[in-house]
Amino acid sequence: MSSLNFIGGEKGGVGKSVTSRLLAQYFIDHSRPFVGFDTDRSHNSFTRFYEGFASPIVVDSFEGLDKVVNGFEHNPAQSVIVDMAAQTLAPLSRWIGESDLFTVFKELGVNVNFWHVMDDGRDSSDLLGKLVDTFGDRAHYIVVQNYGRGSDFAMMLGSQSLAKATALGAQVISLPRLQEASMRKIDAHNSSFWKAVNDKEGPDALGLLERQRVKSWLATAYASFDTLPL
Repeated sequence: MSSLNFIGGEKGGVGKSVTSRLLAQYFIDHSRPFVGFDTDRSHNSFTRFYEGFASPIVVDSFEGLDKVVNGFEHNPAQSVIVDMAAQTLAPLSRWIGESDLFTVFKELGVNVNFWHVMDDGRDSSDLLGKLVDTFGDRAHYIVVQNYGRGSDFAMMLGSQSLAKATALGAQVISLPRLQEASMRKIDAHNSSFWKAVNDKEGPDALGLLERQRVKSWLATAYASFDTLPL
């Protein structure tokens, strides 16, 4: 099985790039072939942290977005991760509609997953409804409650947006919070999560308990990913 994963949320600062990095590390640790694409020209954090696996693309260009899917024709076993910048749903939906992407990938047997990464604000919930209204029952939705960006998701859990999504088979997962100091150190040194866990002696190495917290955080996230059509 392979999958095309659009990691979005339409809103800045909800943890889309962290989720993309987690999924990349999950594929690496499970020896699953994948390629990554980074649409955020403001910081390209996915490309920085997983250089060699991810490359930047221009989301408002059909030629740029075509690069996301071209590899499936010659390597249908690989998966793809696309770290979507904020406010990119409109150009993405135009490209998908005019390219008849869902038909192409149904024929190839590739799952198309739209990840909606959320904080606990109402706008994240409303934007989930917009995503579902855009693609309807043609896509699979993965709703990510990011506890690194919020602590009370009751509003989302009781929302009409989530009801619409789950009626179409959406899956809801939780992304646990990693202690802020550890995440700051990882980000400051452009470290992969593998390096954060395994580097014990380098100048950027985390301490023993920091490494253990990252390891536990990854294990919890991976357990959620195991339930998804990846």
